[in-house]
Amino acid sequence: MSMTFEHQIDEVYPPREDTYLLLRASLKEARADDVALEIGCGCGLISQEVAPRVKSILATDINPHAARMAKEKGLEVVRSDLFSGLRGKFDLILFNPPYLPTTDLERTDQWIDFALDGGDDGRKTIRRFLKGLSGHLRPGGRALLLVSSLTGLHEVRGMAEAEGLDVRDVARHRFFFEQLHVLRLEVAHSR
Repeated sequence: MSMTFEHQIDEVYPPREDTYLLLRASLKEARADDVALEIGCGCGLISQEVAPRVKSILATDINPHAARMAKEKGLEVVRSDLFSGLRGKFDLILFNPPYLPTTDLERTDQWIDFALDGGDDGRKTIRRFLKGLSGHLRPGGRALLLVSSLTGLHEVRGMAEAEGLDVRDVARHRFFFEQLHVLRLEVAHSR
């Protein structure tokens, strides 16, 4: 059975406030000589906008519908679960993870869950990302990670620091029910 275009769109996280906050931070952070990676690219908006500002960018997503949409925008795309199957290191890594605490009743068992389901505490995917990050950053490399106050900003900072990363809050936006933060991560110099 072939999937309709409308169904494909329903399976891909559409650009929202969090996307645009990470995009603004990414455009400020991007350098002309960066080899960049966007994990969880969704429809590809951030990679598409950052591409002219960096040497190269690779977009990834575990969701085949998202990977297809991003590829249709002319981006270099690999279907991947976080760093799985990726070789090499990057100067800039961008990630808008699933960060909302999610219950079993909220899960749909559809591809869109990979963009929304942060696990019971909202940090399931973030935890995995932080464990693999240092091994994929070039010397002097940095990552931008979007998180919500609902995820536990203090806990995410602690997890990153436990992985030997320096953490700096570089952008934020408040909503009536949460505050979004973009964290800039880099390997601590004392490591």
